[in-house]
Amino acid sequence: MTDDLTAGQDPRTVRTRGRLRAALLAECASQPLEKVSVSAVVRRAEVGRATFYLHYEDLQALAVDACAEVVRDAVEAVHAFDGIPDPEAPPAALAEFFISVTPHADLYRGLLQAGGSGPLGELLHRELRTRSRLERERAGLRHSEAADSAVAATFTGLFADWLHGLIDAAPDALSRQVWRLLISIHRTFP
Repeated sequence: MTDDLTAGQDPRTVRTRGRLRAALLAECASQPLEKVSVSAVVRRAEVGRATFYLHYEDLQALAVDACAEVVRDAVEAVHAFDGIPDPEAPPAALAEFFISVTPHADLYRGLLQAGGSGPLGELLHRELRTRSRLERERAGLRHSEAADSAVAATFTGLFADWLHGLIDAAPDALSRQVWRLLISIHRTFP
């Protein structure tokens, strides 16, 4: 399956990066990212160390790339609605997103600090801010950098705090809370 990120790329590059991402996720299934070594990843991916460094600067760069899918999933879940969003009815995709992150939660926690900082947090914030702007334009709402940033910061911070156990809520309850906050931000900046 090809997506916008891999279209036009050399198939060997796509395969190698995919193998490295899968190897990292497999390693992180049994230990935290801090304990994973490049040697273990390349051994599992069955590629050479030089190949690893041809594609990634370090393990953190690979980890951010491996987590790009969770960023896409989060952005899509937040924007999985048609028409005028109902503050009392979050998209089903939002709760499904929170449920889906569980298998790799340790990896995400290593890249997304409480409060939303870290490389995964920066990527998530940037992508959510961009998508918020596009959705506001599509809905005919005036441009508001503050609204775009607030949506991105709110979701990223709440997601990070939930991952780190600072918010005690089941995925369904969290999705309702997050949704109401995001809708209230958009209503504040019509």
